[in-house]
Amino acid sequence: MTVRAILDTKGHKVESVEAQTTLAEAAKLLADRKIGAVLVMSGTRMEGILSERDIVRSLGERGATALTEPVSSVMTRRVVSCKPADTVASIMEMMTNGKFRHLPVIEGGVVVGLISIGDVVKWRVQEYETEQEALRQYIKTA
Repeated sequence: MTVRAILDTKGHKVESVEAQTTLAEAAKLLADRKIGAVLVMSGTRMEGILSERDIVRSLGERGATALTEPVSSVMTRRVVSCKPADTVASIMEMMTNGKFRHLPVIEGGVVVGLISIGDVVKWRVQEYETEQEALRQYIKTA
């Protein structure tokens, strides 16, 4: 299976903020949307990604004053991304090896989605359930 199949199921909507957004505003967005990361965008260009881990790390280092800082001071700038044609197995490996849980999907230089490890797990569970049902049907007809 491919990343495109996951996006076609979950949708292509991506939450984003601008670089000057405060950490407090971004944290509220994450909480309100019940998500773990947002892309930091300047127009259509991705500047970075801000995750819950980035926020916790900055709070641990600088305390509550970090909440008034812009997300650009905290975000991850070196963002690993994938393509819609990438396989689920390959992005699972990327996420595991890189120890991150969110992966922007880029096609033709444009962000077309964001895949989380939760999306991958959900997809894999559905895939296993489908395989089990196919085996049950095969056994019934054998």
